[in-house]
Amino acid sequence: MTEEEAKAWLQTELGVSRETLDRLGAFRELVIEESAKQNLISAASIDHFWARHIVDSAQLLRHATAGPWLDLGTGAGFPGIVVAMMRDIPVTFVESRRRRVEFLCDAVNRLALTNVAIQATKLEAMASTPYATISARAFAPLPKLLKLAHRFSENGTIWVLPKGKSAQEELESIRASWQGSFHVKQSVTDPESAIIVAHGVKHIKQAKTRR
Repeated sequence: MTEEEAKAWLQTELGVSRETLDRLGAFRELVIEESAKQNLISAASIDHFWARHIVDSAQLLRHATAGPWLDLGTGAGFPGIVVAMMRDIPVTFVESRRRRVEFLCDAVNRLALTNVAIQATKLEAMASTPYATISARAFAPLPKLLKLAHRFSENGTIWVLPKGKSAQEELESIRASWQGSFHVKQSVTDPESAIIVAHGVKHIKQAKTRR
């Protein structure tokens, strides 16, 4: 997917307006500027920014639902900032690394995003509350991710988890411990990458206890 194809995909598939494309472009400039000071994204991905980072994040919206969104390990703002710019829903970022938090705060202010809350802490330190959607891009392997984040979900919560080539392998690793509806969806940006989409996720021991 070329950069022009990426922008066309956003408009065709998600109905992104010219104004939002411009704001996404402004976000791109902020990330590139900050990447000269800290390692936000790889230098090799700058020429493919729209496909590698913007569309790679935006495609998660095709599988998600309305309502509060929790993004784990937001880092450089993917997918959190992209989601917040494209949907008028509350989005919570979880990021414990100080310099990443400083960048996220600056980006949110400069982009005038009013639907964002930044939790500058580890997920373990947050109070439990349910979210409609939980996303995580390179946050943790699936077994650890579910163990840490399950208390932020309820039966209707949608999990959208980009997992690259490891998606099927990671799903196999949790079958003895977790149940629910798990599907592997093809990424539109990389034929070798996939997204795990799940709902009704419950720990098997917990599910048995409730019977």
